[in-house]
Amino acid sequence: MSETSSPPSPISRFLLNDDHGINGHAPDLSFDGAEDILRTWSRGIRPDPDLTVSEWADKHRWLSSRAAAEPGRYRTARTPYLREIMDALSPGHPAQRISFMKAAQVGATEAGNNWIGFVIHHAPGPMLAVLPTVEMAKRASRGRLDPLISDSPALRERVSPARSRDAGNSMLSKEFPGGILVLTGANSATGLRSMPARYLFLDEIDAYPPSADEEGDPVTLAEARSTTFAHRRKVFLVSTPTIRGLSRIEQEFEASDQRRFFVPCPHCGVMQWLEFERLRWEKGRPETAAYACNACDTLIAEHHKTAMLEAGEWRATASAADPHHVGYHLSALYSPIGWKSWEQIAREWLAAQGNDEMLRAARNTLLGETWVERGEAPEWQRLADRREVFGAQIPEGGLFLTAGADIQKDRIEVDIWAWGRGLQSWLVDHIVIPGGPDSPAAWTQLTKLLGRTWQHANGAVMPIAKLAIDTGYEAAAVYAWARAQGFEQVAPVKGLEGFNRATPVSGPTFVDATVGGKRLRRGARLWSVATATFKIETYRFLRLERPEEDQPDPPGMIHLPDWADSEWLKQLVAEQLVTVRNKRGYARQEWQKLRERNEALDTRVYARAAVWIMGADRWDERMWRQLEDQAGVAAPETATTDAAEPVTDPPARQAGRPPTTPRRKRQTYTPRFMR
Repeated sequence: MSETSSPPSPISRFLLNDDHGINGHAPDLSFDGAEDILRTWSRGIRPDPDLTVSEWADKHRWLSSRAAAEPGRYRTARTPYLREIMDALSPGHPAQRISFMKAAQVGATEAGNNWIGFVIHHAPGPMLAVLPTVEMAKRASRGRLDPLISDSPALRERVSPARSRDAGNSMLSKEFPGGILVLTGANSATGLRSMPARYLFLDEIDAYPPSADEEGDPVTLAEARSTTFAHRRKVFLVSTPTIRGLSRIEQEFEASDQRRFFVPCPHCGVMQWLEFERLRWEKGRPETAAYACNACDTLIAEHHKTAMLEAGEWRATASAADPHHVGYHLSALYSPIGWKSWEQIAREWLAAQGNDEMLRAARNTLLGETWVERGEAPEWQRLADRREVFGAQIPEGGLFLTAGADIQKDRIEVDIWAWGRGLQSWLVDHIVIPGGPDSPAAWTQLTKLLGRTWQHANGAVMPIAKLAIDTGYEAAAVYAWARAQGFEQVAPVKGLEGFNRATPVSGPTFVDATVGGKRLRRGARLWSVATATFKIETYRFLRLERPEEDQPDPPGMIHLPDWADSEWLKQLVAEQLVTVRNKRGYARQEWQKLRERNEALDTRVYARAAVWIMGADRWDERMWRQLEDQAGVAAPETATTDAAEPVTDPPARQAGRPPTTPRRKRQTYTPRFMR
């Protein structure tokens, strides 16, 4: 509103028209500038305009070229589906809990940033923004919040530059008149309990760890910060979903009123929400992708999408137990023109066929839906029919060995696995050492196993590169033995519940150990393993079918020797993944035993964890070539059918040692077991 059109306030009218003035004396308004003072005073006591978050963003938000693909003034009209979500975050909206389950790159994080800007400018108060890790919080501060503040004048004048020592503007803390914004990671219990917060922005909650520094669920810890604000609080939970039954955002969405964005068909006008099953294209031609109307079945070309989004509206499809909880779901089918096209969605979906990992990513990031894990084990009889006769202890494709050790009350069970390219694996040996953790002889036998070698098909011999040993039973004895052997070849591990595909093994962390009755602070290095992730992978690999003759085995193929008996095979498939519901009705997935003994599955998981700890999941081509050279195996690109006799190393030579050629000036990393 311009100054000339501003109506005079009641106070200024009183000062100008009341003959009595103040204390019986009429005000002296004869001096120069009196009208300017009164006009400024009147403007200063006028309340701020009652804007919603979307209106604030359209009026005050500027997108930086450093953080946005389309820099310039923010326009909610570009993503109309975000308008209601942002407005639900406004103080005047009755919703207190807003959950948004969505596909990747639909503008959800920018909506959260608009809310941050609105709070700083129009509704100041304590605000906590939580990302999966502290490092991600720092990146978000540099890459998104700093441009948000510096490029929006309304915010720049309220948050002091970080250069100033007393500015209150640091990497993870932004002070402003009437409030403060604190950023932290879900992996930091200290950050989650640092302050009371009226506003909570919980971003990508499905990527949060199961527990924050082993102090509990990060979402629960964060929400505890807002309890004192009662009905005035706002909690915004955002994420791309992950696995059915384990996804936090799916649980939140199912507990809400489950709103979906309905858009009109340009042909018949019927309102409907877009479902991937109705995206059609000609076989092998994703460029022909179009959407089939749910009512008239007419194909809708993508150029209609802009008008459809403008006329769209959110509609609740369920009733929430909490009337103050609203939830939204959105797939990439709604992406505006110029972002993710229907053709791109079709291409990515086609490219993912036949690969569970790519299908899972497509379902999560394109459809915004959870992935249903196949946790059923194959029948042990089918595995028995697939057993092979190995020509040597370690077949041709095996390039290094890892072992998994499971500690029982009266024995130690160890399985040794050989690993090759593409994580193909071969069961090399199964050893049962009598005597439990109280038996010195058992530990002596396990120590001797570390120095033993197995012969490769090409004549080289291989030791165990890494042995992962479970600490779930008699951890003190395991720590003492592992310290005595050194942590280069031995990795004590602890199983954790839950799935973590990005980092299924974390650590090591230093834990206290008791050796010879003496407690050593930080005396052992412990690795934490998300066992569910490797069990899912193992069962997926076991379901792979053998290829036709003369065809290469698929990546991940598990090869079982003919000496593997029925008891061992039954132990390998002794668990299944089931969905259970808690008292509140939330579903989650957990592994349950089908039979009492499951040591073969446990040792397989530990041996696989050892592969991860060694870094084999991230090795480059140089590392694999070096292993193949030492084992005398021809690389896939150079293998021929009419090759000469295979290279045979002397039996005394251990595979895994690098060639004796001089090192280059730029040194490259070589694992210790290969030196």
